[in-house]
Amino acid sequence: MLDWYFYPLMIIAGFAAGFINTLAGSGSILTLPLLLYLGLPASMANATNRINVIFQNLTGAVTFYRGRLLDIRAAVILGIPAVMGSILGAMIAVSLDEKTMRMVIGCAMVMIAVLIQFNSARWLTEHVMAGLGKPKWFHMVLMFVLGIYAGFIQLGVGVFILTTLVMGIGYDTRHANAVKVAIILVVNLAATIIFQGNHQINWTLGLIIAAGSMLGAWVAARYAIHWNPKWIYRLLILVVILTAMNLLGGVVLLGSFFTNVLKIL
Repeated sequence: MLDWYFYPLMIIAGFAAGFINTLAGSGSILTLPLLLYLGLPASMANATNRINVIFQNLTGAVTFYRGRLLDIRAAVILGIPAVMGSILGAMIAVSLDEKTMRMVIGCAMVMIAVLIQFNSARWLTEHVMAGLGKPKWFHMVLMFVLGIYAGFIQLGVGVFILTTLVMGIGYDTRHANAVKVAIILVVNLAATIIFQGNHQINWTLGLIIAAGSMLGAWVAARYAIHWNPKWIYRLLILVVILTAMNLLGGVVLLGSFFTNVLKIL
């Protein structure tokens, strides 16, 4: 039985994660370490984290759709290879060397931070949907690879998908965010089926965090419809830097942070 203060902490962490994930990505930088601190094994924390990701992206996708930002065609075309990859990623999640993968992704995050700095004009474009057009074969391959990573650990995949949609395909940041949340929704639904089949999900903790995540995603999606792209761009840079620090430094650092905060309380 958890102490009472864990419940509002989970909801607050869920809200922040839902907000960050919807506008940029890597909101799991908050929820995954928290689940680990609550005592879940790494594999179960990774699986349980998908519940709040699903609910927040469902909320975000519906809100973006109502705001006429969601390109359904692109979400379906790009989502198919991503789902195929996520199933594979979830199936190999328990056998892959997570530490090595986190180091690689952390270094990639640093590269993305540099890349988006040198191409800031593309991120700051307003009111130009652009979009998928005729999908290229490398778009499909890239989404399959990103799907594998999403199925494996999820952390940071939103940043990669958002970068692909903006810089590789040509969406502006708002329409890219809408397509991104739809793709992340379906890849995590697929991965969750695999994890649930292996009894790795703690539904109680997952749903508590999901309650906060849904509210955070709704607020973020409402902001994104009217928000100036430069603020989304700034948030993305901050998220990329923090995620890289977390990945290169390890989850233990954030776990220690939560420990010290709770000791103060």
